[in-house]
Amino acid sequence: MSKARLRIAGGAVYDPANGTEGAVRDVCIEDGRIVAELPREAPKLDARGMVVMPGGVDIHSHIAGSSVNHGRRLLPEEHAADPAPAPRLADPDATPRSGTGGTIPSSFTTGYRYAGLGYTTAMEAAVAPLAARHAHCELDDTPIIDAGLFALLGNDDYLLRQIAAGEAARARDYAAWVLSAAGGYAIKIVNPGGVERWKAGGRNVTGLDDAVGTDAVTPRRILETLADAANALELPHPVHIHCNNLGQAGNAATTLETMRALAGRRAHFTHLQFHSYGGERGKSWKSAAKEVIEHVNAHPEVSADVGQVMFGPATTLTADAPVEYLLHASSGKRWVNVDIELETGCGIVPYSYKEQAAVAALQWAIGLELFLLAQDPWRVVLSTDHPNGGSFLSYPELIRLLMDRGYRDERLKQVNQKLVAGSALADGLAREYTLSEIAIVTRAGPARLLGLSDKGHLGVGADADVTIYANDPDRAKMFATPRHVIKGGVVVVEEGQLRRAPTGRRLRVQPGYDRAVTRDLKRWFDGHACVAFENYPAVELGA
Repeated sequence: MSKARLRIAGGAVYDPANGTEGAVRDVCIEDGRIVAELPREAPKLDARGMVVMPGGVDIHSHIAGSSVNHGRRLLPEEHAADPAPAPRLADPDATPRSGTGGTIPSSFTTGYRYAGLGYTTAMEAAVAPLAARHAHCELDDTPIIDAGLFALLGNDDYLLRQIAAGEAARARDYAAWVLSAAGGYAIKIVNPGGVERWKAGGRNVTGLDDAVGTDAVTPRRILETLADAANALELPHPVHIHCNNLGQAGNAATTLETMRALAGRRAHFTHLQFHSYGGERGKSWKSAAKEVIEHVNAHPEVSADVGQVMFGPATTLTADAPVEYLLHASSGKRWVNVDIELETGCGIVPYSYKEQAAVAALQWAIGLELFLLAQDPWRVVLSTDHPNGGSFLSYPELIRLLMDRGYRDERLKQVNQKLVAGSALADGLAREYTLSEIAIVTRAGPARLLGLSDKGHLGVGADADVTIYANDPDRAKMFATPRHVIKGGVVVVEEGQLRRAPTGRRLRVQPGYDRAVTRDLKRWFDGHACVAFENYPAVELGA
């Protein structure tokens, strides 16, 4: 079908950003954009009886870069168990690529499989700036989806020196320079201060006011400095925060303290499920989802993605190396630990969430509680923190859990009841998400939170990223097998089959900064780094 013009005719359109909830109408595409109307003779795709939504937008996933590649190398058995043959593309000039799947698919397979779910945009959520060149190379090999990367800050030596010296303006200019040099889209903070302390002496932080090298640097100061920097730079997406004490019983207290520390500031809290545990560290576990989501509900400047745990295989992969060491030590599973020079760390442990494991069942329940108790789906959006809570291929199953209370209650009966008894989910949350709400949490909401004005909607001028589903009462089946997917006006999935694989776009920001910071940075690079200052940027500055 022509990229230039296409009329999607007669579908039930779910476009919540423009107030459309199931209206039967046409969607018109010309030259890769949504337009108001087309000539009658324009090519037509018959969508009668089907559901039409914008292309999916994944706000937080791990799909490219050196850490992801370490995970692939750690799991050779997955490569053999889930081969991904090259698709049969309709374009004779295209080169289809084979690959492997598993919890961390190869780059080409990642693009093909996202498109096969109806997703057209995904953000790589944690890249050390030193490794950004690698991440961009892998994203170049990930077809179809538009993608950006979040640059890791908060455990890097230069930033901590500026905080210690009270140089907030220089810290802001440094953050802007890093985003430009890394070709990044947003600032990502992981366990602020904790990774630096782990690398320096094997000890994590436990609270927001623990000293990191000096009493002048604490997790609280790091959070405040970078949140203020992101907002002062008017970045499209606020600072993206992975809180301290991830995965620890009782860590909801830290999460709430972090949210209160940034009161009044725009901030996004990622994989909130992993930070919503009550109880007492090392002793007891319970859900604190209700307390955490009540704070989010009451503070419109706060947004989050859930990081839902799904039963089955996963790969825990994060810059939060001390957490990965604890998981390795407690599980006995193989692991990878990487210290990334003066910037951050990385830990990787293969894992499996089992229905009959009490803590895994609680994690599963907490994620669903966060979804079902959230009052504003525009600010609490869908993710599994792929591949940490499960593969992005589990999104259709998660959608069914949100939309079908009967199915959810049956699944709840099958899990270990030890820790979920008495939780809000066990008490019978009756809410069922509507198709419009699903369109928000998988498309319109993440696009808005990312500041992607051309994504997540079907208004005039939007990117022509469209997904068309058969309206199947089995919502897992429906969302797993879209009938048609259009990316930038090109029909990439046709009658359920991947047929084309165009190159996606790179999403990045170029915030302004005082160029005087580069003189000080060069001196610091000359004295401390193994990479020359001139060779550090992954992209051409100012390009």
